[in-house]
Amino acid sequence: MSPMQSFGQDIWIMNGDHVRMFGMLPFTTRMTVVRLKSGGVWLHSPVRPTPEGRRAIDQLGPVQYLVAPNKIHSLGIEPWKSLYPSAEVWASPGFSRRHPDIAVDAVLTNEAQAPWSGDIDHGVIDGHAVLDEVEFLHKPSNTLIVTDLIQKHEAAGESWIWRGVKRMAGILGEDGGVPLDIKLSVRDKTAIRRSIDRILGWDFDNLIIAHGHCLQGGAKEAVNRAFEGLTGQ
Repeated sequence: MSPMQSFGQDIWIMNGDHVRMFGMLPFTTRMTVVRLKSGGVWLHSPVRPTPEGRRAIDQLGPVQYLVAPNKIHSLGIEPWKSLYPSAEVWASPGFSRRHPDIAVDAVLTNEAQAPWSGDIDHGVIDGHAVLDEVEFLHKPSNTLIVTDLIQKHEAAGESWIWRGVKRMAGILGEDGGVPLDIKLSVRDKTAIRRSIDRILGWDFDNLIIAHGHCLQGGAKEAVNRAFEGLTGQ
């Protein structure tokens, strides 16, 4: 069975290792895979490669782009780059400050003209003291791709301690949303509101997130609800 799950037209998800944030908090990991109209493959937040995963992706086409959507999600960038040396690494604005040892080909600012723009739009989340993240819209499948800004961690398999922690943080289960620490760390409410309004202006009905439940259908309403209270507006 393929390790990839189809999520729509030319878009797939692939789950990766379980990791521990700060060495403690358990997190699942997930990569988004897009086959571009050019025939190349775009990997968002790459998980660590496995032989099965590589074979599945090779069937789609050549890997052209590796995307680090925020400064934390570096896990699979170098391993995939070693497998596909010609792939370009595109990273969030703060990625290289945290990972100066990882070579980056281009930075994902709002002004950046990404070579995949015919298939995928992008927008930077501005106005936050800590969060360094770029969101994406896969236009053919009407799918919003989010990394850490929205989280809906699975409750199954979690210890009661971590279920409690994640529930208090507002990120447990299908009712999860923007983590409490992100809500409390907004630096500029006007700037982050502008970023959110840009995302909500995109045409999407589906949602892929890196941590937890994804949505096929009804995503615009769910994302709008998750953003309520983030800026106090």
